[in-house]
Amino acid sequence: MALSKYIQVRRVEGQSSRQAHCDLPEGTFERELGKEGFFGPAAMMYHAHPPTGWTSWDGPLRPRAFDLVKLEQTPSFWDAPMVLYNASVRMRQWRFEGKMDHLVRNGDGDELLFVHGGSGSLFCDYGHMPFTAGDYIVLPRATMWRMETSAPVTLLAIENTNGTYMLPERGIVGKHAIFDEAILDTPQIDDAFRAQQDEKEWHVHIKRRNAISTVVYPFNPLDAVGWQGDLAPVKLNVRDIRPLMSHRFHLPPSAHSTWVGNRFVICTFVPRPFESDPGALKVPFFHNNDDYDEVIFYHAGDFFSRDNIHPGMMTWHPCGFTHGPHPKALARMFEQAKPATDEYAVMLDTRDGLEMGDGAASVEWTGYSESWKTGEPVKAPSIAKAKAQAAE
Repeated sequence: MALSKYIQVRRVEGQSSRQAHCDLPEGTFERELGKEGFFGPAAMMYHAHPPTGWTSWDGPLRPRAFDLVKLEQTPSFWDAPMVLYNASVRMRQWRFEGKMDHLVRNGDGDELLFVHGGSGSLFCDYGHMPFTAGDYIVLPRATMWRMETSAPVTLLAIENTNGTYMLPERGIVGKHAIFDEAILDTPQIDDAFRAQQDEKEWHVHIKRRNAISTVVYPFNPLDAVGWQGDLAPVKLNVRDIRPLMSHRFHLPPSAHSTWVGNRFVICTFVPRPFESDPGALKVPFFHNNDDYDEVIFYHAGDFFSRDNIHPGMMTWHPCGFTHGPHPKALARMFEQAKPATDEYAVMLDTRDGLEMGDGAASVEWTGYSESWKTGEPVKAPSIAKAKAQAAE
């Protein structure tokens, strides 16, 4: 039996650009229809109207937004409100301050903690690791840990259910692109770690198959005196990410992949220069991502492609409909008022459809799908004008 492959059709019909995301036909908006999250076959459509120029939405597919800032604190990590989930990934947000008086351990998969706000110390099997806002902390499955905060902490926790976090393939750009693995920090058995060891009673709350079991020790089980091997928690701060850039082409989100899970990928958007070629798009392009759900958590900065979004909010675009920049961003398709972006955001793309948790449902901004409406037709900015101004 022959190996199967995509049916590939190379054709040009009507008015089009010879290069995706550049030199659009005058007065048009581009829409990408793609397979496999920008890695498979794709077609570029050129429209006279913005593909998000809808007048109403009805049904479960509509785009959603959540103001996670409104979620309350919970004393236990396992009580953190569920935001979105499926069989491969579970996303919660935890707000906490003080010292955890117990340990937790996830037997269902690796845990990724993104520190949205606050600072403190994490103590785990492997030692002590300080953390601050913007840190990713990857905890291998079944790692015991607890936190002591020096400032109130808000965490986005992303469980890789029954899977292991890995690094994305970096291809022709090489293994040092985006970030060098040497930048990854690991816990240390230092004075702070030794100081927290005691002979008091400690409880360990273990999650397995989404049920909690408790083990009681007459001493602190974080009592390691040393370790060796090639498995350990790692920490990466978003400010240590050096993004791929192209001054003549708007790169797709997949270029910013940071972690790879079981049937999902996590990307990180960090500040970068805008494209300088006058014919290149300088905003995200409209696209149908018909194989993945797309989720963005807005961490810090000015989110140039979205209106009415502030840090701590999250958007969810289920797969199956066209989405893209808001109308105000479209006015800057070819010209930006400043030289670089100023945003930090975490993007989760899942191969399987997500479900909304109780936490997200309690803080949904129900008017998000209406935020693309303008009340009047939106015209595409003139690419000829942009090129003429660039030539002056």
